[in-house]
Amino acid sequence: MSIPLRVLIVEDSEDDTAFLLRELRRGGYEPAYERVQTLEAMKAAMDRKPWDIIVSDYMMPQFSGLDALKLVREKGLDLPFIIVSATIGEDVAIAAMKTGAHDCIMKYNLKRLSPAVERELREARMRREHAKAEAMIQHMAFYDTLTDLPNRNMIYNRLQDAIGIDGGQGKPMALFVMDLDRFREINDTLGHRRGDFLLRQVGERLQKAMWERDIIARLGGDEFAVLMPRLTQSEDIHVVVRKILSALEAPFPVEDIPIAVEVSLGIALYPEHGTDADTLFQRADIAMYVAKKEGLGHAVYRSDQDRHNPRKLALISELRHAIEHDELVLYYQPTISLKTNRVIGVEALVRWQHPNRGMVPPDQFIGPAEQTGLIHPLTRWVMEAAMRQCREWRRAGVDITASVNLSARNLLDPKLFDRVTELLRVSGGSADWMRLEITESAVMAEPIRAMEVLLRLHETGFRFSIDDFGTGYSSLAYLKKLPVDTIKIERSFVINMPKNANDEVIVRSTVELAHNLGLNVVAEGVENKDVWDRLSAIGCDEAQGYYMGRPLPAVELARWFNESPWGFGKNEPSGRT
Repeated sequence: MSIPLRVLIVEDSEDDTAFLLRELRRGGYEPAYERVQTLEAMKAAMDRKPWDIIVSDYMMPQFSGLDALKLVREKGLDLPFIIVSATIGEDVAIAAMKTGAHDCIMKYNLKRLSPAVERELREARMRREHAKAEAMIQHMAFYDTLTDLPNRNMIYNRLQDAIGIDGGQGKPMALFVMDLDRFREINDTLGHRRGDFLLRQVGERLQKAMWERDIIARLGGDEFAVLMPRLTQSEDIHVVVRKILSALEAPFPVEDIPIAVEVSLGIALYPEHGTDADTLFQRADIAMYVAKKEGLGHAVYRSDQDRHNPRKLALISELRHAIEHDELVLYYQPTISLKTNRVIGVEALVRWQHPNRGMVPPDQFIGPAEQTGLIHPLTRWVMEAAMRQCREWRRAGVDITASVNLSARNLLDPKLFDRVTELLRVSGGSADWMRLEITESAVMAEPIRAMEVLLRLHETGFRFSIDDFGTGYSSLAYLKKLPVDTIKIERSFVINMPKNANDEVIVRSTVELAHNLGLNVVAEGVENKDVWDRLSAIGCDEAQGYYMGRPLPAVELARWFNESPWGFGKNEPSGRT
């Protein structure tokens, strides 16, 4: 069967046009064509319909191939462009290809035409697919995948831009940070799927309530933010508070269950409370904590409010004690090969079983640890504990790799390399027992310094993976510069694949692009067989998620190794953990 081909032929000779068409038909194509020989005719033809490829003579009485190529570039079209000529020499052909032509073929050698068309069409498809994937990844870097609202990166950048535009004039702006009260209870009672649905509805109501120039963002979890880059006067914030509270007042229907939502709002004003984005976010967060603690609904930052955050200070002090006295514990979540259906590694996740507070969620102590510098001893403790466990596994004949997370502050720590190499020396461990996970945003905080650290550790034998890929920087191509061999696709894209076609396209495109760069791909958030099967079908390499195994302490993981169908036992994987 012939392949349809829309070809625009820039040629003044009808006989030569007939030869071109004959060669295309011999190559298996059925060309729908138009012949043009002037600039005006080519413009009209390109406006009338889309074309798959352009084949152009190099020199004509009224027009030239370079003129045609210039027109294509001016229109911003990524169309394969092949020059066919009887007169040009090799130097002219090379110059034409440097200008943008994809190939140059002599008319006496037209048998090359069909293979060239096939190659250029294939490469054009790949360029379009890559461009589409890059656009999606760019969107992922600045928009929240659950609500499609701007994310923390976007609103932070917009706030920085607005401050820069103000140029010290002091025109008032307001930053609102909002937290849903008792959202964890909603999640625990109704489940994460309904909780996510509620968060999407909250985002939609906020968008409808605010003015078009305002920026509504989801910061993560149950936290949202609103940036008002233009206020007439600071007192206008009370009007905004009423709008937000009024918008969220009516119960939210979640599968016919009316859910009442209460919020705590913290407000920081520019330039009164800060003249940079970091300070304004910090102070809006402090005000939000005051509003939540005192049941005020909302609070505007005051300098004396910092003392109202003793819980965080106490928590940091207690965390320091927990690290120094070995009171933390590591849980390990299995990583499963989609090819063998067997465990091939684990991710080490730190947990804190507080004697009075119970299990403290990682997001409540890792963030403050990073802000205070306590992240350095915390990371050192995690790496030491993971290395000890790897040594025990190997003594028991279990040869798997443990992944450990490094934060942005870890990467910028000038002592990191010495500390890690000292750990290897003291423990008697090996760098290839461990994989270090970094985020795109951590690398991009100070890319030159981070790159130096990564390269030195890589030379020592450590392997690296990019964690939560799609939520930080924007381009897979940048990863070529980093000594990484694996990327981990963020769970929010994976978990919604069966329900959201765009998420599945993003995952598929990311896998294909990563494989083109020689990278291994791990999907996080695999919670059912449908997602597992879809990942397997698109060629993903590895997966993590509750479907195969939850994070477990080492003692329970040893039983899982023996009893789970995904472990090292004799049972074949049945799709159940």
